[in-house]
Amino acid sequence: MLAAVQAPVIMMSQNRQAAKDRMDAGHDYEINLKAEIEILALHDKFDKVIPADLSTLIEKQQQQIDLLSRLVMEQKS
Repeated sequence: MLAAVQAPVIMMSQNRQAAKDRMDAGHDYEINLKAEIEILALHDKFDKVIPADLSTLIEKQQQQIDLLSRLVMEQKS
C-alpha cells in the first residue's frame, strides 16, 4: 500500500530532477561556448601582437650585435 503512494511521488521528484539537470546542462553548454569564443578572440589578438613584437625584438637584437661587434673591434685595436 505504501509503495503505491510513494511511487508517484518518487517519479515526480525524478522528473523534476531530470528537468533541472537538462537546464543545468544547457547552461553549462552556453558558458562553455562563450568561453571558447573568448579564447578564440584572445588567440586572434596574440596572433596580431606577436609579429609586431617579434620584428621589434629582431631589430633590438641586431643593434646589440652591432654594438658588440664594435666593442670587439675596439678591443682588438
